[in-house]
Amino acid sequence: MTNNIPSPPTCNVELAERVLVGFLKSETQRISMNKAVLGMSGGIDSALVLELAVRALGAKNILAIAMPYRESSPLSLELAQQGADKAGCEFSVIDISPLADAYFAQHPELGEGDTEAARLRRGNVFSRLRMTALYDQSAAVNGLVFGTSNKTELLLGYGTQHGDMASAINPIGDLYKSQVVALSRHLGVPSTIIDRPPSADLWQGQTDEEELGFSYDAVDALLYAIVEQRLSNNELLEKGFEQSFIDLINLRVQRNQYKRRPPLIAKVTGRTVNLDYRYARDWGT
Repeated sequence: MTNNIPSPPTCNVELAERVLVGFLKSETQRISMNKAVLGMSGGIDSALVLELAVRALGAKNILAIAMPYRESSPLSLELAQQGADKAGCEFSVIDISPLADAYFAQHPELGEGDTEAARLRRGNVFSRLRMTALYDQSAAVNGLVFGTSNKTELLLGYGTQHGDMASAINPIGDLYKSQVVALSRHLGVPSTIIDRPPSADLWQGQTDEEELGFSYDAVDALLYAIVEQRLSNNELLEKGFEQSFIDLINLRVQRNQYKRRPPLIAKVTGRTVNLDYRYARDWGT
């Protein structure tokens, strides 16, 4: 895949902590709220967001929720509990099995066989049901849903629209996965969470890197060179990246642009929402 490629991007963890804690605090209070809800997967991204949220709003104002399916790894729930215990916030478990099974009963093809298409559809159902639960709980406590998708995932489109990619505000969407790891170590996320191979826990034994077909370190190094450094194709080759890897990642980023933007609205008037009619987040407040 690659030759002697550069290292993944580093992170000024002290500065990142100050900026992201301040971001969560100011953006939440800007709309007269002081509470937040987030889903805990047992992975590093949600554990990091939880640590930032607690520092921004206080542990008593954070509700962390694990939403396992009956086939989910018990370790995921155990690590989610560890993350919440470390952060000192309220922790709740919502079993999505009855909800998912009710849908699968109407679509038996999702429970038959082990095809890639069936796994993808099942995973999307799980992800969207979890976000349904999170938004309901956010209404119950009058809080915001904090997002847990990192920059690597957003660029690659490695997530579910209206599922794990949904949120009110996202503190880590501009951090590559390698930077998430560095900041997590700095903030004291339990090592059992940091060192676990990243997994969306969509099926037994699933890992992100195996599903993607490359390591986070390798793709972070390439994405950083493309997005932040704006290197040309020839410069990427000189850095040691293989052409096939460059093409693969460029194609994924381009194809998944639709996931990173609001729904496209057909223009029929003079001032179309999100095209012409746009104001800063704090306009009118």
